[in-house]
Amino acid sequence: MGTLVSLGTPLSDVLLIGGTVAPGPNGKTAIWNVSTGSPAYLNAIDPATGASLLSAALPGADGSYAVAATPDGTIYAGTYNNGHLYRLRPGGTVEDLGRPIASETFIWRITTDDQGNVYGGTFPNGKVFRYDDKTGAVRDYGTVKPGQTYVKSIDYADGKIYTGSLPDAHIMEVDATTGAITELPSPPGLGDPADKVVYDLNARGGRVYARISTAFPGPLYVWDIASRTWVDEIPNAHGLDISPIGADGSLYLIQNSELKKYDPATKTLTGTGLTFTGRIQNTRSIGYADLGLPDYPGTSVVGTLWRGEEFRYNPQTGKSEIFQTQVRREPIEILSVAGGKDKIYAGGFLNGGVSVVDPSTGAATFNRFSQVEALMEGSNGKLWIGAYPEARLYAYDQTQPWSSPEYSPGPPGTPDNPTQLLNLKPDLLQTRARALAEVNGKIAVGTVPDGDRLGGALVIYDPKTNTAQKYRNVVQDECVFGLTARQGIVYGGTSIVGGLSTTPPTRDAGTVFAWDVAKSRKLWETVPVPGAATVSSVTFGPDGLLWGVAGKTVFAVDPHSGKVLTSFVLGNTNSSGDIVATPDAVYVSIDLNKIYRIAPGKKQTPTLFLEHAHRRLGVRGDHQLLLTSGSELFRVDISR
Repeated sequence: MGTLVSLGTPLSDVLLIGGTVAPGPNGKTAIWNVSTGSPAYLNAIDPATGASLLSAALPGADGSYAVAATPDGTIYAGTYNNGHLYRLRPGGTVEDLGRPIASETFIWRITTDDQGNVYGGTFPNGKVFRYDDKTGAVRDYGTVKPGQTYVKSIDYADGKIYTGSLPDAHIMEVDATTGAITELPSPPGLGDPADKVVYDLNARGGRVYARISTAFPGPLYVWDIASRTWVDEIPNAHGLDISPIGADGSLYLIQNSELKKYDPATKTLTGTGLTFTGRIQNTRSIGYADLGLPDYPGTSVVGTLWRGEEFRYNPQTGKSEIFQTQVRREPIEILSVAGGKDKIYAGGFLNGGVSVVDPSTGAATFNRFSQVEALMEGSNGKLWIGAYPEARLYAYDQTQPWSSPEYSPGPPGTPDNPTQLLNLKPDLLQTRARALAEVNGKIAVGTVPDGDRLGGALVIYDPKTNTAQKYRNVVQDECVFGLTARQGIVYGGTSIVGGLSTTPPTRDAGTVFAWDVAKSRKLWETVPVPGAATVSSVTFGPDGLLWGVAGKTVFAVDPHSGKVLTSFVLGNTNSSGDIVATPDAVYVSIDLNKIYRIAPGKKQTPTLFLEHAHRRLGVRGDHQLLLTSGSELFRVDISR
């Protein structure tokens, strides 16, 4: 049997996405944000000091991309995963208003009108809703663009609702009274809207500003509402928002890594000297505040960045700065876990990060980083990291200081560590480096595609030559969820789903495959569990068989032929689990709350080893399993 030991929460940080600038609890201007966590918190920040004025839990919510204020100072937040709308009236407490539309689990963005009504865009049916601030009545405007499952961005102006979609870039105009929907023409030079995203959209001063890009810089197109024409294109604009129109008719945005003033009348950009660094330079809270500070007379531009920093700029003095606010860190859900010779590694979901954990004490060293899909300690002691987005591969030399120029730079002159070795977005159109395995000193990477497409990739990276062999659609129209290797052969488990899980699959079951690295060819491919969409994990058992898990079924195949030799239906759901092995047995995650043990032998009968809710299952050494449950890490010491 095994002993379950909590190692605590190895990952914690600040992640602010949804936000706005509006009156705070004390009546003075505050910067409002929702910090991601379990639960998420609605925060008000004093822009003069960075101090926390309020931190209120949003029960049941994990985070929010969507925060807006009504004219009377009421703050609304729309959340993801539970798809609820929350409200905080001045002087009141947070109210959970429930899910505006029963079918929608994600509110991507909200905005308000002059009467305080709230408009939101949703997933998975790409709908728009209106919530009446006075009566609580909800109007469902329906799916605004058939085939578009995300209303990614939304704003309101003069009786019209403007929306931007994903997975393709369509900008829609919805009459708030009649519900009539009109699609705006594509901006000049955009080309085919397919596989492009209206990531951000703001209505300001009679114009609609639509940024068609990703979390990274892209063109910001300007639509004149009165003339119904596109009148400008601002290149290399960062998200997520632009400021309201100021007293002089101009507004502020981040462009080419600098806060700039934009004059809509002359279509000119003027630099402020306030520059930003790092991979992500996005703000959703950006507005104006009177700070009452000597270097910041009158009105200043203020806002927050995604890691909790505040930036501010004063147009009169030119003074600017970026500093860390006092928004508290929240535990981060663990997305990936791996065991090393004398360490445990944990990778974070969404706000990301990599922690190196002491297996005995749980003491953790946290490093800011990207969302981490996969981790593996290599035979040379380096930590290999599979990241999202862009299916990037990194190597972390643990003998040298951590210094990530994209997320957590060290002192000036410190070499990059981890080092980025692959980016599989440009040529293979991949987004998640979902699985890693070492094969004869090379690193095999299994990936999930980007956007609304099918077909993952298998990539073999050679550290000695810094070269990679890249193979898309090793299993046609399927992505690679799990990898293992033995004697020069890579074995993988695949899934029929696409990058956004919205594209109808062309196949009806996940597979297991074998790939000969030296000969660059597939040896065999088999469907181990007919009808099971995903083979989420594979490993070699002590019996020499290739074991895998597909939803509620665990199976073993002959690694030479791919023939299925045995299988057991153990669960009730098709939740994707992991399978790992020690020298004594195979351990498989079923229903995300049970772990079964299968020892080698003639009967190979699975026995229930442990019941405990978890997301990921890993292994360290010969007698230790690793479990993650939310943000908490556990080790399971297996009695010998």
